[in-house]
Amino acid sequence: MSALPKLAGKLVIATHNAGKLREIQALLAPYGIECLSAGQLGLPEPAETGTTFVANALIKARAAAEASQLPALADDSGLCVAALDGRPGVYTADWAERQPYEGGPGRDWYMAMGKVEGKLAEQGPAVDRSAHFACVLAIAWPDGTDAVYEGRVHGTLTWPPRGTLGFGYDPVFVPHGDTRTFAELDPAEKHAISHRADAFAKLVADQFAV
Repeated sequence: MSALPKLAGKLVIATHNAGKLREIQALLAPYGIECLSAGQLGLPEPAETGTTFVANALIKARAAAEASQLPALADDSGLCVAALDGRPGVYTADWAERQPYEGGPGRDWYMAMGKVEGKLAEQGPAVDRSAHFACVLAIAWPDGTDAVYEGRVHGTLTWPPRGTLGFGYDPVFVPHGDTRTFAELDPAEKHAISHRADAFAKLVADQFAV
């Protein structure tokens, strides 16, 4: 990793998700990086055709770096539920996509949380409710160089959803060591323990260590 270019100045965040952008900006703020989102630059969203978090993160980062000619950071993350054989996993966002009969297009995260809960309920009250959030951060440079950093946070799923902070499946995820959901945690608390924070700690050690 020592041969990698170092991040400085402008960095494209390859996302159109406002919640994810806010988290990444907050994590990068101490390092003087100017974050520009793919949405702000009008970059298209590439098809996420990978079957792993790593593959999809690299697809997004490489596409943004090529289109902008700036270093780009992409995040691919999701909820992996033990009793559902790791699903929704890389299809985490897809489970929130509304179909025409559900009032689509767009994403409905309450519906997605309900799908997970419904599948758990089918297995009975003794079902294993353990889960983890996984995050892969990929950085790509215009010259074709790239790097990948992976993080996780483990916890359990609760129902009904609680809290109004965070985004996605945060209202049903209780991290180990706490009784509050991610959506009940102050953003600073969540940033300190999240799967994204775990991956960022590895990125920071690699990119900004003196």
